[in-house]
Amino acid sequence: MTGPTKTGEVVPSKDGTALRGGSRATSRLGLRHSTPLIVTGALLVVLFIAALLRSGSMGITGQALLTGIISGGVYSLLAMGLTLVFGVLDIVNFAHGAFLAVGLYITYEVAHQAGLNPYIALPVAILGLFVLGVLIQLLLLNRTMGGTLERQLLITLGLSLLISNVLLLVFGGDPLSANLKSDPGVHVFGAVANLSRVIALGGALVLAVLVFLLLERTSFGRAIRAVAASRQGAGLVGIDVRLVYAVTFGLGTACAGAAGMLIAPFTTITPTAGDQFNILAFVVVVMGGLGNVMGAVISGLIVGLVEQLGGVAIAGQSPLLGVFILFLLILLIRPQGIFGAASS
Repeated sequence: MTGPTKTGEVVPSKDGTALRGGSRATSRLGLRHSTPLIVTGALLVVLFIAALLRSGSMGITGQALLTGIISGGVYSLLAMGLTLVFGVLDIVNFAHGAFLAVGLYITYEVAHQAGLNPYIALPVAILGLFVLGVLIQLLLLNRTMGGTLERQLLITLGLSLLISNVLLLVFGGDPLSANLKSDPGVHVFGAVANLSRVIALGGALVLAVLVFLLLERTSFGRAIRAVAASRQGAGLVGIDVRLVYAVTFGLGTACAGAAGMLIAPFTTITPTAGDQFNILAFVVVVMGGLGNVMGAVISGLIVGLVEQLGGVAIAGQSPLLGVFILFLLILLIRPQGIFGAASS
């Protein structure tokens, strides 16, 4: 039986993955992580050089780097919620992108209907999505715990379709926006980014750190990691497993809601806006290692950089081409992800 561990230690999960907060998970990589990291680094260098040669301008390439870091920060926050849910509940949540869309519409309502600054919607989105996630887990997903993977996948997929269609029914299909009244450019090392994008990066990193501290520095975080390791063992030492499941799913949906709010000022808002982010979140989670929180953060930044540099280096193609090439290479080299634990 595996119980709570000391702060910073890796807690192996039921299927050989780990819910890791990460000081030791990332500082002691070892040989088994070296190859995928070398491949990732090599691809980034190749894309950087190709982007520089194709654009003929360090300014354009620097702009791609800055945009990639900003996008990667948002991907990291979104993927943290997804990997947290998988690491603890062992559920692949296909409704994660739909929760992001709910965060987008909450921001729209605050900005346009209430006439307030969009960023006031951040605590509203976090709290609202947390409560929604807790209720969904208790009333719906809790009935599937211990069931087949197919059943859980179908339920979360159906939930995604339900949320998207409810948003369509309430708000219609016309694209909406929650733009800031003033969104000046911010100069960063010769590149320029809108203030809203810089705030999105800063907000995503701050929230990621808070989630990390919750997992690593609090008693409830240790309870979450204990449940991820062994549901039966955690129950035997007095941990309320049902409560941990509900709160963890709520935290996951809150991350999605926060990500939706942070990108709302520069994103077109539609009922299906979360679909593309959902795909990218799954790519980030699998690349980083299923159930590995710090792996999701690092992988999110990598995906953001590859996406933007690839968009410049491979003009005329989807900017996601480089992302999926890297994704396939990582799966071939290390199927459990860069920071994933080997199956026992």
